[in-house]
Amino acid sequence: MFSSLRSRLWLTYALLILAALGFVLVALTIYLLRNPLLYRQTITKMKAVETVVLARQKEVADLPERELAGVLNRADANFDMRLIIFDRKGEVQYDTRADQSKIDIPRFSTLRSNITLRDEDGKAWLYSVSRLDTGLRLLIATPRPGVQILSVLRDDLLPPFWGAGGIALLLSLLLAFLMARWIADPLQKILAATRDVPAQIVDAQEKGPEEVRELTQAFNEMVKRVQSTQQSQREFVANVSHELKTPLTSIQGFAQALLDGTAETPESRQKAAQVIYDESGRMHRLALDLLDLARFDAGIAEIEFSPIDLAALLRNSGEKFALQAKEKNIELEMNISNLPMMVGDGDRLSQIFTNLIDNGLKHTSTSGVIRIDAEDIGGWINIRVADSGMGIHPEALPHIFERFYQADPSRRTKGKHSSGLGLAIVKEIVLAHGGKIDAQSEVSKGTVFLISLPLAQVDATTIISRRTKSHHR
Repeated sequence: MFSSLRSRLWLTYALLILAALGFVLVALTIYLLRNPLLYRQTITKMKAVETVVLARQKEVADLPERELAGVLNRADANFDMRLIIFDRKGEVQYDTRADQSKIDIPRFSTLRSNITLRDEDGKAWLYSVSRLDTGLRLLIATPRPGVQILSVLRDDLLPPFWGAGGIALLLSLLLAFLMARWIADPLQKILAATRDVPAQIVDAQEKGPEEVRELTQAFNEMVKRVQSTQQSQREFVANVSHELKTPLTSIQGFAQALLDGTAETPESRQKAAQVIYDESGRMHRLALDLLDLARFDAGIAEIEFSPIDLAALLRNSGEKFALQAKEKNIELEMNISNLPMMVGDGDRLSQIFTNLIDNGLKHTSTSGVIRIDAEDIGGWINIRVADSGMGIHPEALPHIFERFYQADPSRRTKGKHSSGLGLAIVKEIVLAHGGKIDAQSEVSKGTVFLISLPLAQVDATTIISRRTKSHHR
C-alpha cells in the first residue's frame, strides 16, 4: 500500500504531524495540571491577607491570648487561610488549624527559598512569612491548588483541542499531500521519460526541490548524450556500409567476370585480379582503421610509452616520402631543430606524421611545397605540417577530424579512395599522448596542421581512460 515514494512521503508527514499534535496535547495537559494562573491567584490572595493582618497588628498586639486567638480564627474563617504565629526560636505559639496535620516548618533562613511546605501527611501548602513588630513571625499558608486531570481533559482541553487540532490536522495533511506530489511528480515524469528514451526525444521539465531539479537536469543531459551516441552509431553504421559497398561491388563484379569467362584475355583477367586485390586491400585497411578507433573508444588502445628522439622520427617520416615528392616535383622541406627527448609511442607518432605528409602530397599540385617545422616551447613540442595545396572550405574545416568525413570536394583525390578515418585516428593518437591538434586552411593557399605534444608523459592507461571519460560526457 505504501510502496510508492509519494505515499511514503505523505505517510511520513502525517506521522510527524500526529506526533507534533500529541506533544502539544501533553504539554497543554502538564500546563493545566500545574496551573500557574491558579497559583498566582492564590498567592495574590495570600499576600492581600498578609497585608491586612500587618496593617492591623497594632490593634491586636496588646490583646490577651484568648482574644488574639479569636481574631486569628475569624481571619482564617473569612479568608480561608491558615495562620501560624511562632517565636524567634521557631516554636509555634498559635495555629488556627492545630487540629489538622502539623506543618513541618524549617529554619527561617530556608523559608524564603522554598516555594511550598509540606505537612505530616505530605500535603503541599503555599505560604507567606513575615515579621511582626513584636518580633514574632506570622506564617500564612493555604493548600496548594490542584486540578483533577479527568475534568481538565474533559472540560478544558479536549473540546477546543479536537476542534482546532482536527482542522490543523486536515490542513497539514493536505499540505503534506501537495508537498509529496511536488516531490514525486517530477520523478514520475523522469520515469515515464526514461521508458520513452529509445523511441522518441524526451525532455523532462526541471521542477520540484533543488535535488530533484538537479536530478532532472542530469537526466536530460544523459538523454542528450544517449541520443547523440545513438545518432553517431547510426551514422557510423551507414558510413561503414557505404564504404564497404563500393569495394564489395567491385570484387563481386570482377570475380563474376573470372567465373563466367567474361574476362577472356590474359590482360582482362590480370586487370580483374588487380582490382580484386586493390579493393580487398582497401577493405583490409578500413577494417584496421575501424579496429583502431574502436580500441581508442574503449580505452584499450595499445600505447607503449618510452623515450624517443622526435627529431629523428620526423626526419625518417619525411624520408619515406622523398621519392614520391620528387616524382610529383613537390619540394619537401624539413626545418627541425635539436629537440629534447620526449616520452611517447614512436610507432603511433610515426603514424600521425605519415598520415599528414601523405595527405599533403595527395592534395598538393606539381611544383608545390610541403614544410615540416618542429620546436621546443617550454615543456611542449610544437609541430607544424603545412602544404601549398587546394585548401579546405571554411564550412568544412570544423569537421575534418570527424569519422568518414569527405564532404569537401577539394580534399578528394581523383581515382583514389579514402575512408575518411585517417584524421580521426590522428586526433585520437594526439589526445592519447595528452596533446592537442588543430588545423588552419585557406582555399587555393594550402592547409596547416598544428600539433602540440608534452615532453613528459604519464601512464598511457590513465591518459586513454581520462580521454574516454571526457569523450562520453
